[in-house]
Amino acid sequence: MQLKAHRFFVMVAVTGSFVATARHFQVPASSVSRFIAALEKSLGQQLLYRNTRGVRLTEAGERYYYQLREVLELLDAADESLQGRPDAVQGLVRINAPVALGKLQIAGLLNRMADTYPDITIELTLTDAFIDPVQEGADITLRVGHLEPSGLIGRQVAEQKYVLAASAAYVERFGALACPQELAKHRCLVYKGLAGAQRWFFWQAPQSTPQVIDVQGPLRSNDAQVLVAAAQAGRGIVLFPTWLYDKHAFASGHMVRLLPDWTAAVEADPGAIHVLSPQSRLRSRKVSAVTRYLIEAIGEPPYWDELA
Repeated sequence: MQLKAHRFFVMVAVTGSFVATARHFQVPASSVSRFIAALEKSLGQQLLYRNTRGVRLTEAGERYYYQLREVLELLDAADESLQGRPDAVQGLVRINAPVALGKLQIAGLLNRMADTYPDITIELTLTDAFIDPVQEGADITLRVGHLEPSGLIGRQVAEQKYVLAASAAYVERFGALACPQELAKHRCLVYKGLAGAQRWFFWQAPQSTPQVIDVQGPLRSNDAQVLVAAAQAGRGIVLFPTWLYDKHAFASGHMVRLLPDWTAAVEADPGAIHVLSPQSRLRSRKVSAVTRYLIEAIGEPPYWDELA
């Protein structure tokens, strides 16, 4: 009974909902409430604040949640090692990834992984927010950009290779480029996020001082896929990492590279793609297997760099 109460409590802490927890465990919400109330009574501590707007952890509940989650993960890893064959890889793996990377690349890799690990169930959550994997219960987190110090364990999967591109129709209409400065005369499609509109950086040789171009054009967006689609429709020039492009558009000649002899990026120190996990998750055979599969499937250099 205590173990069930612990699992109910951890799920309520993650979801903030008795109803969602009940749905997850396929039990009545009243059972979840009753078990957690009994747990609080046995501990002599209030773990949750309950009101009409939802449920949140008390200070004691937050400390208990982080300690308890670690214990349950160890227990699940022990159970996993005894279930089925000694080398079996099975169970649920929760993955978090940025929206565009998840849709364009990770989802396809996971679909193909099903042939290798048919007993693995994947829960893929896509968000551009930097979540706390421990608090959100993510086993594997993919991040694009620079990493902040954290207790997460991981490695760099790939550097980001940027490509300046436009449709062949656009180049035929407005002409090609001889140097980055000529972008001032062209229609540029610019990503604008929380930090404002991106500036474009160009290097003619390694270690040289970059040329920084403040680009302008008919469309700005906080959605990179919108801008790539606009470029494919002939509206202007884009600068994005290779993983955001459709390689078939280049292979068919519909999209063309511009300034191929220059190195480009959207910041002076371009970020990379990393795969991260809380240290406790790495004890799990299933998490290690999925992480290894993703790294090997992406390759070095990453397969998406192979634009025609």
